This record gives sequence, structure tokens and C-alpha cells, in this order.
Amino acid sequence: MESQHNLIDSNRVNGTYVYGADRQQVGHIDHLMIDKVSGNVAYAVMNFGGFLGMGEERQPLPWKSLRYDTELGGYLTDLPNDQLKGAPERVPEWDRDRAYEARLHDYYGLAPYWL
Repeated sequence: MESQHNLIDSNRVNGTYVYGADRQQVGHIDHLMIDKVSGNVAYAVMNFGGFLGMGEERQPLPWKSLRYDTELGGYLTDLPNDQLKGAPERVPEWDRDRAYEARLHDYYGLAPYWL
């Protein structure tokens, strides 16, 4: 049965599939990056590619680029696959770097979550 509320536990977001504009699965959410001061989700780190967990790549997606689709039971993005795969490289120590977040949002043509 589909839940009637708008909130979701972060544990349930991790592992949720991400679908492209063609409604084909492109990956799944590995984890979220949350601004600890504002509480806003900055971006989701999506795993894609590989086989049985081997050779997967990780790519950040601005949270604003995703919307939950109840029919798919996952997150839908209108971003094309080539743009997803060409995003600015994510380096773990940059997770707290506002300049990286700004480059990421600019690459996707989205306003940063803090604006």
C-alpha cells in the first residue's frame, strides 16, 4: 500500500532506484549529503554501472534534479545520461566544499539549494 505522507526516512532513500527521462533505470541512490546547518539535502550520490556491485561508479546529483515517481517507486530525473556521466568528479574530501557544490549545480543548470 502506498504511504500517504510526504516524509521518508533516509535509510529508505538509500538504495532507491533512479530513472532517466526515458523512464529506464540509470542507477540507485547510495547516500545523501545534507547541509548540517540548514538541514537541506544538497545532493544524492548515485551509483551506476558495474555488475553485482563491482565496478560501480558514483556520481552526485543535485537533490533538486530528482523527483519521486510513485508509479516507478523511485526517483526520476530529466537529466540525459551523457550529462549524468560527465558531471564534475566527486572526491570524498570535497563533500564539505561549497565551491564544489556550486560547480555541480552550475553544471546541471540548477540553482544551488542554499539560494
